[in-house]
Amino acid sequence: MEEVLAEVVSSEELKKFERIYHEQLYENNVSTTAQFEYAWCLVRSKYPADIKKGIVLLQELYKTHEEGQRDYLYYLALGYARLKEYSKSLSYIKAFLSVEPGNQQVLSLETVVRKKMEKEGLVGIAITSGAVLAIG
Repeated sequence: MEEVLAEVVSSEELKKFERIYHEQLYENNVSTTAQFEYAWCLVRSKYPADIKKGIVLLQELYKTHEEGQRDYLYYLALGYARLKEYSKSLSYIKAFLSVEPGNQQVLSLETVVRKKMEKEGLVGIAITSGAVLAIG
């Protein structure tokens, strides 16, 4: 499951869905499908600014479109995990699991996020300890 955090959208795919989204935006008639597909690509980008833009689009969809909330929650959790904002990611995972507790894909994502938190928490502690030792 860790590979899902490392998966990067191809520039061709991103450009394709970006073009569709912006054409509809220009016509002031963006479909939920176009917005979701563009957001889906953005959260899989290698650029944090793109991921943040994807999160904003997904949050807007989550608030306004009930039918796809399951997918929006998953990709919000994924986007925040990719930004290393693990506690936000876990809150979306928790919301998803409250609706569908047995979803294996989301349970796997939760495991990966928790492992990353532990690993990076330990790295943070090691860096802090090293700085304290260096100062001392």
